[in-house]
Amino acid sequence: MNARHLGVRAAAATAALVVLAGCATVPPSAAGPTADPMESWNRRVFAFNDKVDRAVLKPVAETYRDVVPVFVRTSINNVLGNFYDVWSTANHFLQGKFRTGAEMGMRVITNTVFGALGVMDPATEMGLVRRSEDFGQTLGMWGVPTGPFVVLPFLGPSTLRDSVGYFADRQVSPSVLPSGAAEQYTITALELLNTRTNLLQAGNFVDSVAIDKYSFLRDAYLSRRRDALYDGAPPMETFDDEPESPAARPAAAAASAAPAAKPASAAR
Repeated sequence: MNARHLGVRAAAATAALVVLAGCATVPPSAAGPTADPMESWNRRVFAFNDKVDRAVLKPVAETYRDVVPVFVRTSINNVLGNFYDVWSTANHFLQGKFRTGAEMGMRVITNTVFGALGVMDPATEMGLVRRSEDFGQTLGMWGVPTGPFVVLPFLGPSTLRDSVGYFADRQVSPSVLPSGAAEQYTITALELLNTRTNLLQAGNFVDSVAIDKYSFLRDAYLSRRRDALYDGAPPMETFDDEPESPAARPAAAAASAAPAAKPASAAR
């Protein structure tokens, strides 16, 4: 296995804690409720991943947070974020979101030129907020079904569609820039460490409130991904056994006659 593949596997562990279509619409099958048919397997893999995180990732991230100065950690986070923004820009255009794609492009240019290659983040101060998009969301916009919820060893919570999208995202990650294996490992480890450090507070919160951590994180992941696909404005869910009120019937008839709506173009 070459260095790039090993680097992809290592960085993909972050998913355990946490991937030109024109005017495409999102069909209901692309973002609807996702079943968990492999829950028994998923729970066993989740428990394994959790042990790895507690034994290795979390202690290293805590040491990094406590030892490395804030301005250094912030600079590293900014540089990585600026690089990820390049791929987010591409995904905006792939989804037909040309206005927000142009704004993200301006954000990358601003931080690269005036922010010392992304070390600083003047774009946010100028109102060019980060609107992250990944290839999993692009696949959803193109109508690819979500697929079942899965938890993969060392890869973490995902869906079938998001797993494909995540590996596509990794092919344009910062770790692909250097040609040497040692440099690829270093950047991949830095990405992983930065991500895990950013999630320390959230992880502690989950540990303190979740009775069933697996169910909590599964539902949170699916909800967040659905929200991201619709840019913060997912459609209301309906249930077949729910009685329909007389007032709702005219609205339903009007909705069925109207063209399908696109997801709103809001921040992720």
